[in-house]
Amino acid sequence: MNILVIGSGGREHALCWKLAASKGVENLYVTPGNGGMGRVATCLALDAADHGAVIRFCQDHGIDLVVVGPEAPLVAGLCDDLRAAKITAFGPSGAAAQLEGSKAFTKALCDRMAIPTAAYGHFTDADSARAYAIDQSEKSGGAPLVVKADGLAAGKGVTVAQTLDTALAAIDDCFAGSFGEAGAEVVIEECLVGEEVSMFFLCDGSTAVPFGTAQDHKRVGDGETGPNTGGMGAYSPAPLVDNALAARVQKEIVDPTIKGMAAFGAPFQGVLYAGLMITDDGPKLIEYNVRFGDPECQVLMMRLDGDLATLMMAAASGALKAEDVTWSSDVALTVVLASQGYPGAYASGTVIKGLPDTDAGGHIFHAGTRLEDGTLLATGGRVLNVTALGRTVQEAQQAAYSLVDDVDWPEGFCRRDIGWRAIARERSDHDG
Repeated sequence: MNILVIGSGGREHALCWKLAASKGVENLYVTPGNGGMGRVATCLALDAADHGAVIRFCQDHGIDLVVVGPEAPLVAGLCDDLRAAKITAFGPSGAAAQLEGSKAFTKALCDRMAIPTAAYGHFTDADSARAYAIDQSEKSGGAPLVVKADGLAAGKGVTVAQTLDTALAAIDDCFAGSFGEAGAEVVIEECLVGEEVSMFFLCDGSTAVPFGTAQDHKRVGDGETGPNTGGMGAYSPAPLVDNALAARVQKEIVDPTIKGMAAFGAPFQGVLYAGLMITDDGPKLIEYNVRFGDPECQVLMMRLDGDLATLMMAAASGALKAEDVTWSSDVALTVVLASQGYPGAYASGTVIKGLPDTDAGGHIFHAGTRLEDGTLLATGGRVLNVTALGRTVQEAQQAAYSLVDDVDWPEGFCRRDIGWRAIARERSDHDG
């Protein structure tokens, strides 16, 4: 097989790393890639927004499968154009990608299919949105509200407003153009209370096969403090998800979604990422993503025992079988090394002088790096994903931070408590 991966982050590095280990993969390409991917794939300078150029490359190089990593090209319909050119693609159609591309679309699907989610309102003008926020605040006695730009906002555009004034300011920001077209419409939700968890499903249009669980850490600082980020670390599996909870999520949330999308005329193929809140009333959908999470993908790929290329081809061709997915019993944990200042302003181009040897059960996935004359430079906010395995979350955490401490990059920083909630649960279970 010849495979082309679209993307440049830690998620795509992890996918390339796993695909390179698949049987029968002859040539593996990635565009644009980053400073670490050259070890497992050939990096290209193709512009993924130029669908014609991508198609021509695939035709000229006999590409058997295209794996689209980020959400923007999925929402832009890259998989539609590839399939129209008779090129197999792993990822949803542009219509199906609305599950991430439009929060209002997903909320409407939840209404139609009776999928449990947060109560909400959807607005196309600031005055109506402000009136709704004021009304909800009065009814709830000032409980937090969540204000979301409807479209893709590059991981931004979501405000958990603890006060009405904060909610109103977030509404004004959206409609003032702070998030471009993504903020032209706004969804306002009740703030769900509980523990958040991520569940993943491979989908072939009619079937959804469970594909692992994870929990991540969005806040920049230890103890879940500071602003939200794209994710400062993650671990898999999520101890919170037992067989009963997994079955309930499948029955009440994911299966109705697959059924509803097929009925809508947009069967879902690819990976469906369900962000869930486990409340006192059971699991509720926070949001869907239509691609692997980042950094959740990194810990999933570390634990996957199955052949990723075979699984992706099965999803793309409508032939998925649950028994094909097998996992290591180990826990995987990843720590994000980020540039000082992230998620605010940070310096670009700082030198990473050395990376530790990771042959013994760990791996460092590159997220924001480039190689320049043999020198590794940090080029993004989130730069490296230092990932390790262990029999327990605590063991995986210790292994990951041991690697972190060997990275020679003074301009980087990380959280020091990734996995803390799961470790506390492990200790409680042991003491009990």
